[in-house]
Amino acid sequence: MNAFEDLTAFQRETEALAAIAGRLGWDQETMMPRGAGEQRAEEIGALEAVLHARRTDPRIEDWLARAEAPDLAGGRILDLIGRSYNRNTRIPARLAAELARLTSLAQGIWAEARANEAPTDFLPTLKQVVDLKREEATCLSEGDLYDALLDDYEPGAKAAEIAAMFDRMRPRLVALRDKVLGQPAPAALDHIFPENGQLRLAKICATAFGYDWTRGRLDMAVHPFSSGGGNDVRITTRVAETDPFNCIYSTIHEVGHACYEQGIDPDYLFTPLGAGVSMGVHESQSRIYENQLGRSAAFTGWLYTRMVEMFGDFGVADAESFHAIVNRVGSGHIRTEADELSYNLHVMLRFDLERELIAGRLEVADLEEAWNARFENDFGTRVERPSQGFLQDVHWSVGLFGYFPTYSLGNVYAGCLNQAMRAAVPGIDAGLAQGDAKPATDWLRANLQRHGGLRTPRDTIAHACGFPPTEEPLLDYLETKFGAIYGL
Repeated sequence: MNAFEDLTAFQRETEALAAIAGRLGWDQETMMPRGAGEQRAEEIGALEAVLHARRTDPRIEDWLARAEAPDLAGGRILDLIGRSYNRNTRIPARLAAELARLTSLAQGIWAEARANEAPTDFLPTLKQVVDLKREEATCLSEGDLYDALLDDYEPGAKAAEIAAMFDRMRPRLVALRDKVLGQPAPAALDHIFPENGQLRLAKICATAFGYDWTRGRLDMAVHPFSSGGGNDVRITTRVAETDPFNCIYSTIHEVGHACYEQGIDPDYLFTPLGAGVSMGVHESQSRIYENQLGRSAAFTGWLYTRMVEMFGDFGVADAESFHAIVNRVGSGHIRTEADELSYNLHVMLRFDLERELIAGRLEVADLEEAWNARFENDFGTRVERPSQGFLQDVHWSVGLFGYFPTYSLGNVYAGCLNQAMRAAVPGIDAGLAQGDAKPATDWLRANLQRHGGLRTPRDTIAHACGFPPTEEPLLDYLETKFGAIYGL
C-alpha cells in the first residue's frame, strides 16, 4: 500500500476505537449501574490513553509527509488528520487520560449534586476539571486560552468574533423579547400527560423527521443527547408528565443531530469525513428540526391533532391556540426548555462565564454567585435553587468548555439554512401540515448532511445556502414569527 492507504487504514482503526469510547459514554448516561461510576472512569481513561497514543503515533507524521491525496475528499482527510495530529501531540498522554477519567467521574458527581441541590458536593470536582482544561488550553494555545478550547468544537472560530456577533444580536433579541413579554401570554398547559403516551408520540415525531430506527434507538437520560454515527446512532430524551413539550421537542432536537450522522455519505464511514464537521453545524440541524420546522404553524397543527388523539381533551381549544402555546415566551430558568427568543440569551450568559473561568478571572468557588447575579440581570428572575442555575447543564462536568457558543452558532446557521431551503422548496409547509418533513429533510440531506466533514464549518453552510453565514436571517425570522403570534 502507498502512504495514503497506510494512513487511512490506521485512521480507520482509530475511528472505530473512538466509536467504542462514545458507546461507553452513552451507556454511562443511560444503562450503567449507579455504582459503576469509578470503574467506568478507569475504563474510559484507559481507552483514552490508547486513543491518544494512536493519534500521536510518529508514523502519522511520516505518512502525512509522503501521502498524495487521490481526490478532493482525500485532500480534506489529510488536512483533518494533520490537524488532529498537531493538536494531540501538544497534549501530554498523562493529561489526556486524566481528563477522560476525571470527566467521566465528574458526570456522576454532578448528577448526584443536581438531584440533591447540593452544589458543594460538586464544586471541588469542577475545580479539578477547570484546572485540567486550563492546562490543556495552555498546551494548545497560541494566544487566547479560550480560543484553543473553542477550536475543538468549531474549528476556525474565535471568541472575539463570537462576542462581536452576540453584541450585534443582543439588542434586537432583547427588544423583541421585551415587546412580546409586554403582551398577554398564552396560558400554559394544565394537564397530566402520561409518560408512555409522551414516548409513543415522541417516536411518531422522530419517524416523521426521518429517523432511521434500523440504525438508531431512543432511551431516557437526565440530559437529552445524541451519540454515535454511521449505522449506530442513538438518541435520548426525558419526560415530565406536566410538560409534554420537554419530551417531544427534546426528541426532535436530538433527531436533527442523529439524522445528520445517519445522512453522511456511507463512503466516509471510519474516516475524519464521517462525522458532523463541527458542533455549530451539528446544532444547525437540531435547531432547524426543532424550531423552524417542528415549531412551525404547519407542523404544530398536525401535532395538535396527534396530541388530542393520544391524550384526549387537554384544555386547548384549537390548533392556532396550540401553536401559540408551543411558542410561548417566558422567563424560565432552564436553557433546554427555553423559547427561541430567550435561548440565545441563556447561551450568552454561559459563554461569558466560561471565558472568565478559563482566563482565571472567575474562580469556581464564585461561579454560583456570578451565575445567579447575571441571570437575574438578564432575565429579571431570581434563581431559587442550584438545579435552576449553574448545575442545570452537564457540559462543564464533562469538560465541554467552548461548546456552549456553538448552540447559538447553530441557531444562526439554521436561520440561513431555513431561508435558503424555503426559497428552494416551496412545498415544505404543505408537507409539515401532513406530518411529513421529507421535503425539508431531503433538501438538508442533499445540500448539507451527506457531505459530513468535507468542508470547513463556514464553507459547509455557505455551500448549502449560496451565501456566507450571517445572523440577519435568524433575527428576521424571529421578528416575523413572534410578531405574528403576539400581534406586534
